Amino acid sequence: MIITKLVTAAIIIDSGKVLLTRRGPSEKLAGFWEFPGGKVEQGESLQDCLERELKEELGIVSVVGRELTRSEYTYPHGAFTLIALESKIVDGDISLSVHDRAEWVEINNLLDYKLAPADIPIAKWIQGEIEHAYH
Repeated sequence: MIITKLVTAAIIIDSGKVLLTRRGPSEKLAGFWEFPGGKVEQGESLQDCLERELKEELGIVSVVGRELTRSEYTYPHGAFTLIALESKIVDGDISLSVHDRAEWVEINNLLDYKLAPADIPIAKWIQGEIEHAYH
C-alpha cells in the first residue's frame, strides 16, 4: 500500500506575479522550481503547516487562506498530494535556507520555469484562473 504524503504549496500573488522558489543543491529535486511549502505533520491543519513552513524556510510571516486546487504525483521517493493554498506575506523579508533562489514570476511565464512535476498542474490552474478573471 502506498502512503500519500500531504504537502502544502503557497500561492502568493503580488502585483500580478507569483512567488517561486528553487530547490537547493542538497535537496531532493535539486534545481527544480516550486511553490514554497512543505509536508503536513500529524495533527497539523493545512494552514498551520504552510504558515510554519514559510516561517522556517523563507523567514516570513504569512496568513494562509482557502484551498485553491490539488495535484497528485508519484516521484521515485514517494507519492504526494500537493495542496495549493491562497497565501499572503504579512511580515518579514524572504531569506533562503533550503532553496537557493526565489523569484517573483509573471503568471504567463510560470511554465517557462523547470517546475517540479507536481507543481505543473497548479501553475496551469493559476494561468487558467487568471485568464477567466479577465474574460
